[in-house]
Amino acid sequence: MPGPQGFLIPVTRPFAIICISMMLISCEFSTDDLSVVTPLSSIDSGIVTEFSSLFDEDSKIGIEPTAYRLAEEAALDNVVAGMADLALVNNNLPYRDDISTVMPLYPTVLHIAYRAERDASIVESLLQGATVYAGPAGSASRLVFESIVTRRGLTDDDYTYVSDPATKPDVIIVFAPISPDRMVDFPDYRLFTISTPAEIGTGSIIDYVLLLNPQFRPFVIPKGTYGTATPEAIVTIAVDKLLVARNDLDRSVVYDLIDEILRLRPAMAAKRPGVFSSLDEDFDVSRSTFKIHAGTQDYLQRLAPTVYERYSGIAEVAVTLFVALFSASIAGVRIFRMRRKNRIDTFYSQTIQLRKSVSDSSPAVERQRALQSVRELQNEAFDLLVDEKLAADESFRIFITLSNDVIRQLGGEHDDQRLSDA
Repeated sequence: MPGPQGFLIPVTRPFAIICISMMLISCEFSTDDLSVVTPLSSIDSGIVTEFSSLFDEDSKIGIEPTAYRLAEEAALDNVVAGMADLALVNNNLPYRDDISTVMPLYPTVLHIAYRAERDASIVESLLQGATVYAGPAGSASRLVFESIVTRRGLTDDDYTYVSDPATKPDVIIVFAPISPDRMVDFPDYRLFTISTPAEIGTGSIIDYVLLLNPQFRPFVIPKGTYGTATPEAIVTIAVDKLLVARNDLDRSVVYDLIDEILRLRPAMAAKRPGVFSSLDEDFDVSRSTFKIHAGTQDYLQRLAPTVYERYSGIAEVAVTLFVALFSASIAGVRIFRMRRKNRIDTFYSQTIQLRKSVSDSSPAVERQRALQSVRELQNEAFDLLVDEKLAADESFRIFITLSNDVIRQLGGEHDDQRLSDA
């Protein structure tokens, strides 16, 4: 009688197979949940919240904003430390080799707002003795502001930072999407213009800024966009807001994330048409400050031809040329054989003509002359055979047999040795 283990084995195996199958099925339909650092900016954090809420149960990827909010450089440190998977940053941050670009999500525009009573004819007079809000330390707007004051030779003694734009400082510098309703709380402010629309591309100060910052592009805020804050068209700069990740984030997860974002593009554009309207399947990452994630490269190259497809045209041409050369070779061989056949046919006809030229009543001299001509034909045929202008085939043997018969009829003796050699 079998022991307990004898019964355990046949029961356990089917059970294990069922468990493994259920695990595989559950893995197939599971989604990858990614965390994204909530930006410190209220505009960007609102966009991230709306953006993540669009990922539903049918999505292959889930997005969850963090409970805390961080400035951009701190957000990158958070991602590298593994505390979050993704971050939303401007494309003008310093390069880091531990961060990769997933894709650009939307453009942000540099807004420089100032109190209407301040002298905005030059940057120095605008900032001299002013209270300035330029975003938190490490933010894209703070980096741009610090670059401006450094080039202008200003120091910390010429202006004063404030930490909250609600205090209504003299100058406010922020990167933000175009949002006309944002200026409602600042009725006494104007937007500073770097140049005029006509000067773009003419070597003006705006071109100088773009030359030193290739990730920027010129942007014109139309007249009246912000009501009284834009009594004329404003020339400023725009930069992409990038979705970035750690380098070691799985490339297949990044591929699915991009695919899911583009699937949700209509819903995102409906919520914020001025923000996501430029989002496209063939997005450009050539100007990214950071290197491109491997999953992003996979997605952008998804329609690129494979090695076999890329060289299939060359292979088709090569095969066509080979077939053409092979056909030409066969045709050449046939022509060569035909020429040999035509030569041996000439010998046939001349031999038969010599046989017909004499009869039993013909004088001995004529018979001897015809006999000599047949022998000369044989000699000529053997010479051509040696020169490979005739083939030692059945046709040649027939000629030798025919010519020997004619020699015998004319009273001569044929050359059996030549026949055996042929």
